[in-house]
Amino acid sequence: MTGLRRAIAQNRGFAGACLMLVLLLLFYNLLHPRGFSAAVLVQNANESVAIGFVAMAQTVPVLMGGLDLSVGAVMTLTNCIASEVVSGSPAQIVLGMVLTLAAGTAFGLMNGLVVVYGRIQPIIATLATGAIAIGLALVIRPQPGGEIDDDLSWALTNQLVDFADTYGIAGGGEAWWFAPFAPIPVPLLILVGIALLVWIPFRRSVTGRTVYAIGSAEGAAYMSGLPIARAKIAAFTLAGFFAACGGLYLAIQTSSGNADVTQAGTYTLNSIAAVVLGGTSLLGGIGGAIGSLVGALILRVISFYFRILSIDPLLQPLIEGIVLLAAVSLGAIRTLRVKNRLELFR
Repeated sequence: MTGLRRAIAQNRGFAGACLMLVLLLLFYNLLHPRGFSAAVLVQNANESVAIGFVAMAQTVPVLMGGLDLSVGAVMTLTNCIASEVVSGSPAQIVLGMVLTLAAGTAFGLMNGLVVVYGRIQPIIATLATGAIAIGLALVIRPQPGGEIDDDLSWALTNQLVDFADTYGIAGGGEAWWFAPFAPIPVPLLILVGIALLVWIPFRRSVTGRTVYAIGSAEGAAYMSGLPIARAKIAAFTLAGFFAACGGLYLAIQTSSGNADVTQAGTYTLNSIAAVVLGGTSLLGGIGGAIGSLVGALILRVISFYFRILSIDPLLQPLIEGIVLLAAVSLGAIRTLRVKNRLELFR
């Protein structure tokens, strides 16, 4: 019990975010006429995947004490790329998905190289590269549209039983051992699966630990002989990969691509708020992608209340703005407290 209390005390931001998410989801489902049903869960999961990936993308630069203002733009760019290449035969579909993820990852790598070797502050470098990403997206998709394989779109945006039925797995989803897993939403599996398979190994690696060390004290990390440049490049590259995952899924979900500048800016702003809500410090060195994922889900559930409570669309931007301001202010308060404590040691 003591160990549990210590863990909660050390991760109060994350624990508070988890509690808030549970309460918001509980009251939302109680208010919803079809609450606690598989259909509602699938719908909510589908609407949460893109912001979840973009929030995880933002987390890695923030852990180093920086910001990546290009994550929304990279997501939009890869969304447009996917709308062009994710169709055709199964081999062509797989190749198109790989190309989409590779494009986003390469863009993240470019961000890292510009920051490290160009010696430019991340917020300035990514502001410029984000504009480039939007420009490329407009070249690829000047008008909304495109084509995504129908079977893929259906299979990845519904329950696991629909995925099995589409591709003939587990006897079309009728196998006895498959029944307990059948209602699980595929979007939720994709989001959580990639978070666990990619983020956890990265965090435990030398490069991942170096990212945390840079955010805590870059000078001390350098004097310790840690691979600072490699860690920064890897961090932005991983951010590009996560943003590409969001863009790819958004294309699969909507069966189209859209070079929407407003959408890119909104996702970037929401990603920063999600990172703060998830317990990651804007100073760097504290937090993680899982917490940011929880923060993203909180933001999305709040938007679900707009529908269930029939809030006037004209008031929705105001409420969202207040929530975002509160989230960022919360992070600023945490930063100020740490700074004030450090002043005592001068």
